[in-house]
Amino acid sequence: MNTLYGLIERLIQLSIENKLITSRDAIYMRNRLLDAFCETDYEQTAPCETDLYETLDQLAHIAIQKELIEDTLAQRDIFTSSLMNLFLPVPSLVENHFWSLYQDTPQKATEYFYNLSRMSNYVKVNRIAKNILFKTPSAYGPLDITINLSKPEKDPKDIAKQKNMKSTNYPTCLLCIENEGYAGTSTHPDRANHRTIDLHLNHRDWRLQYSPYLYYNEHCILLSSKHEPMSLTENSFYNLLSFVEQFPHYFIGSNADLPIVGGSILAHEHYQGGCYEFPMHSARVMDTFTLDKYPNITCQLLNWPLSTISISGQNLDEVAKCTNYIYEKWKTYSDPEVNILASTEDVRHNTITPVARKQGNAFVMDIVLRNNRTSEEHPLGIFHPHSDVQHIKKENIGLIEVMGLAVLPARLKDELEEVKAFILDQPNAIEDYHLEWAKELKVHYNSTIDINTYIHNAVGQKFTRVLEDAGVFKMTSEGISHFKQFINSL
Repeated sequence: MNTLYGLIERLIQLSIENKLITSRDAIYMRNRLLDAFCETDYEQTAPCETDLYETLDQLAHIAIQKELIEDTLAQRDIFTSSLMNLFLPVPSLVENHFWSLYQDTPQKATEYFYNLSRMSNYVKVNRIAKNILFKTPSAYGPLDITINLSKPEKDPKDIAKQKNMKSTNYPTCLLCIENEGYAGTSTHPDRANHRTIDLHLNHRDWRLQYSPYLYYNEHCILLSSKHEPMSLTENSFYNLLSFVEQFPHYFIGSNADLPIVGGSILAHEHYQGGCYEFPMHSARVMDTFTLDKYPNITCQLLNWPLSTISISGQNLDEVAKCTNYIYEKWKTYSDPEVNILASTEDVRHNTITPVARKQGNAFVMDIVLRNNRTSEEHPLGIFHPHSDVQHIKKENIGLIEVMGLAVLPARLKDELEEVKAFILDQPNAIEDYHLEWAKELKVHYNSTIDINTYIHNAVGQKFTRVLEDAGVFKMTSEGISHFKQFINSL
């Protein structure tokens, strides 16, 4: 184990290299770090040869040895985030620098803020690196697959502590602006090194931040400054389009506003964006049409497993109003022949997942039609992953997966190894729910095929089915015919 002084010097050195501070700040930072460890003495020591994450991990270990913190994951994270917070400017200075760079280009502003969030360990880069990522072919183009290993499991010691903790409503939720600088508890994640950017869009106040456990490049979150529930109205489309007008190198989208087809946090209005081209953005165009009410808007049907209408135009107002027109029409549209009912007993089922971006001078809105109705055969949702694919993916299909990036559960890392062993006639402990699938794969496998590629492609085929299950109009001749009936109703 490296010495405390060597680790302190290394953290200062790394923070200078990462442009969080300059060499002028070194003595001040050393003293602040010594104070964090209740040290009043110091011996000049060479910096350790560790990376940022090893340095923080070893500093947390020393804090445990000195009985400054308990040996739990939450306490380690809270402590290391408080250390990194020492290297960060207060929010107003971060914001001032962001907008100063924005005057040059929006890209320079977001690049600065993204790097700040990564170098301060707010974005958990070392944990994200554990995720398993690969691409697989499909009838709709290549799909992105992630087996999510980045979010650590709850520490049993933290779970035990929660029983004795006083309940609190501050911050109200994980997205509220009160998280900025909040130390964290065993039930609420560390946010001491958290910074946000104040934005004014469509006559409302918002905050821009990055996701601590991002799934793609520059995965950002735009959240309402007020704690209010998710909703989809005409204003929502103005919000999205106003954002890409201000940050044309980013896309941004909204989860649907209904359970089953909505996101995991419906209690706080927020959107997700970033600098990434999703598979849906490259989908082939099946048909192009215009609407009489909006002659300046180009409308396209995409060859995508979830029923998607892509609209584009040079005028933000027209694109927002056209999006809302399609949305309002869809909310009341029923087609019983393909199981689509707009509502049952005054409970609405139809909604959309909208995604906005810029293409040159044009505003583009991809409108994905959703329906959350359930049935006896499909109690989790008629347009939800069906039972035969739930061994791979059972959770809701939200914004990120709608666009073609699978976020699959961590259990698959080990379970897929057992599937491989089963196929290769090796000793295995395959789960019962994978067995039928594994038998099918074994029949079609031959030893000339790389087993890893074979399994990855098989997972991709399952994810393709997941997306097809979520599509309201299936990509068959019958389904496309019914899709076009809806288009004609516009």
